[in-house]
Amino acid sequence: MRRDARVGILFALPWIFGFLIFLTYPLLASLYYSFTNYSILRDPKWVGLSNYNELAHDQVFFTTLKNTLWYVVGAVPLSTVVAIGLALLLNTKVRGMAFYRTIFFLPSLVPMVALATLFLWVFNGDFGLLNEGLRAAHINPPNWLGDASWAKWTLVLISTWGCGQAMIIYLAGLQDVPVSLYEAAELDGAKLWAKTRSVTLPMLSPVILFNVVMGTIGSLQVFAIPYVMFPGGAHARSTYFFTSYLFDNAFTYQRMGYASAMGWVMFLITLALTFLSLKISERHVHYEGG
Repeated sequence: MRRDARVGILFALPWIFGFLIFLTYPLLASLYYSFTNYSILRDPKWVGLSNYNELAHDQVFFTTLKNTLWYVVGAVPLSTVVAIGLALLLNTKVRGMAFYRTIFFLPSLVPMVALATLFLWVFNGDFGLLNEGLRAAHINPPNWLGDASWAKWTLVLISTWGCGQAMIIYLAGLQDVPVSLYEAAELDGAKLWAKTRSVTLPMLSPVILFNVVMGTIGSLQVFAIPYVMFPGGAHARSTYFFTSYLFDNAFTYQRMGYASAMGWVMFLITLALTFLSLKISERHVHYEGG
């Protein structure tokens, strides 16, 4: 047993070293730097809670936090509904289903910067493809990128473009739903919506919880698309998100200590939202056999 343990540890050593060097050390270092005045080019100087006290009075910090939470509230439910809807459609037995599944998954593989550049043209108020289509349908289109009231909604709509990964997970969950439950529902006279509401969604609830939690974490970290489409947080910082402000503090203003404090605040917010989601889900998530 000792020999097997030594062999197992030996095989795990590359992962252990990678975990310690590339995750544990940066994590602990950022915690230390959050209590210092650190500009990368100079040695860190201990300032205690000064960075956190400054955050408590930083209006830009609260603006970016509000924008980020607004985005989470808009993007996560919409992406969840779209992903579940696509998974339900792709779970049907029609010819060429493998092709359709591939087509709907491919957009999630597009790099974020390329995606942002693409949507700059799609949502262009004057010559964009979307507005041209709306004009052809005799609908007066909004100025998606130039109007502050529409800019955030533009980012929320774009969030649905990359829901392919969640869709695949939902699709796997749908294929694990016992057929006998649908047969029993049909014997009781249940129609399509009744079966979806009473069988599919309850059986899919653990998967929904997982994707909602992961989607919330990902939405809190949104960066590339708003940074490219709305540099500097256009429209009086209405599209200026938490990660963009953190990035600017770290690499534009050379305030790495302040940015580290922001990162730990976001970690605590993410942790709190995750625990809140798990707590709320206790009465609504059904685990088979539980």
